[in-house]
Amino acid sequence: MNKIKLFISIAIPLFAGFLGSIFTNTSVSTWYQTLSVPSLNPPGWVFGPVWTVLYILMGTALYRVWRKKEMGLDIFWAVWFFFAQLFFNIAWSLLFFGMENPMLALWGIGILWIFIFFNVVAFFKVDKKSAWLMLPYLAWTSFAAYLNYAIFVLN
Repeated sequence: MNKIKLFISIAIPLFAGFLGSIFTNTSVSTWYQTLSVPSLNPPGWVFGPVWTVLYILMGTALYRVWRKKEMGLDIFWAVWFFFAQLFFNIAWSLLFFGMENPMLALWGIGILWIFIFFNVVAFFKVDKKSAWLMLPYLAWTSFAAYLNYAIFVLN
């Protein structure tokens, strides 16, 4: 049963990444190529591997929380924040790439960052290692927010 929970826990964020990539793929080779980007913008090939690793870390964190025996209020909120931030993760791809709107996406990534932060705090109450597993995602989202802001300003 634990292997099934682990598989499901990792599959959930990977599926969210797949949904987000639908919006990304529609404009990354067209609209995005016309934008001025900041000098710290990584090459395009970096994003896929980085996001894959982050989604696996997120799924592992979710699994560690899900496998806890007691399903108290702390676990409820930890899982709720996990799915809320995952929703805004997908929404950011829709706003930035799907709608081609860096300004609206900037608001979206701000909301996403807040939900990730609260997710980390909620995970910390349940399982400290889960919270640590989410920190690279928070850091990458902080960097993505900078890139989003810079693209908004430059364009």
